[in-house]
Amino acid sequence: MCELTASGPVAVVTSTRQAHGVTTEQVPLGAVDGFAHPVFAPVVSYFGRLFNPASRGGGALAVRLHGRPVIDVWAGFADRCRSEPWRRDTVTICFSTTKGVAAAAIHRLVDRGLIDYEAPVASYWPEFGAAGKQAITVRELLSHQAGLHSMTDLVGRPEDLLDHIALEERLAARPADPWPGHPGYHAITYGWLLAGLARRVAGIGMADLVRRELAETLDTDGLCIGMPPDGLRRFAPPIGRTPPVRPTPRLFASVSARAMPTLRRVELTRRFLEALYVPYFDQVLTGPSPTVLHTEMPSVNGLLSAQGLAKLYAAIANDGEVEGVRLLSPQTVGALSEVQTRAHDAVIGMRMNWRMGYHRAGARGYRGDSAFGHYGFGGSGGWADPATGLSFGFVTNELKLIQAPVGGDRRIFRLAGMVFRSARALHNGRQAR
Repeated sequence: MCELTASGPVAVVTSTRQAHGVTTEQVPLGAVDGFAHPVFAPVVSYFGRLFNPASRGGGALAVRLHGRPVIDVWAGFADRCRSEPWRRDTVTICFSTTKGVAAAAIHRLVDRGLIDYEAPVASYWPEFGAAGKQAITVRELLSHQAGLHSMTDLVGRPEDLLDHIALEERLAARPADPWPGHPGYHAITYGWLLAGLARRVAGIGMADLVRRELAETLDTDGLCIGMPPDGLRRFAPPIGRTPPVRPTPRLFASVSARAMPTLRRVELTRRFLEALYVPYFDQVLTGPSPTVLHTEMPSVNGLLSAQGLAKLYAAIANDGEVEGVRLLSPQTVGALSEVQTRAHDAVIGMRMNWRMGYHRAGARGYRGDSAFGHYGFGGSGGWADPATGLSFGFVTNELKLIQAPVGGDRRIFRLAGMVFRSARALHNGRQAR
């Protein structure tokens, strides 16, 4: 045992070989628990400051190098009353981080020969070919180039958001927005579109597909769409602002309502609002047992853990294999690693360097393009970096006010940057010896 942070004890491992199965005894609420390789001590120190005893919520961070755990830490509280400590297997709603998980399930179907990236979506899902969409390929759908970003007129009541089968059908019947050469972030619709494709190919919904193809294959309980098989025992409800659907405080809501007609006349803000402004979203996301857990919304309602994300992305970072388990073939990993478009995103207004299901992984001080994954509203996220063998998972139920375009906040960008720097120091140290 060693003091790595001011907030509590963390077990230290001296090599990546020792990382498996290292834990500590229970520590006081608010302290950091878990283990870390000593070179990653600065990362753990910063993580501990994020979730000190005064924090409202909690979170967890897991990092793997060449598939082996080098950081697995957790801290803070899993409930609003600050009575339940965050644990290693705690899961929370991770919003758009879910997209990377859903995409991985589709890539499993590709690997099994059930889906071809170049085939039209309509060849598997005939109804999708309506309104002139016969030529849209699986590759285009996965990389946000299908032109089906808009949530306008899809839902008229809160319960409409919970009818995922109907939403799949409504999206299949819609015409696409023609944006030649430009992707458009499918912020909410993406999950239903992937689920509709998967249902026609595999005969099951995305929740069952993720459980069967990812969670069971990787032997993790940290990758779920909607309600986990063991219920709410491990669930940490979000604490803070829900996505911008019914803004608070009331003054801000009133100003937003008056400004909405003007904002919708500006092309970029109109597209942004069409993709992200969802009536009744707050109603299905709030409470200790949100109703969103009882549907399939694979762009939003992933209940994920940090270690589950890090293990999933470890396979992607290491030619499709982790801990002796083959998740994807090297050929499929190579295909999903390729940037599909470097054009400005028509919804977000910036270059996302979309892969098939993933964007470039933002990190403070990191300018490379080899790391990719998906971040989510509230600050969660996961990524893989095949160039270094690193994988990363961060989850938290403490939502912050300021968010980046794809949902991440400064915490995850700084954590990711520190992970890259620590890994570089470890690499340089080995070279020196």
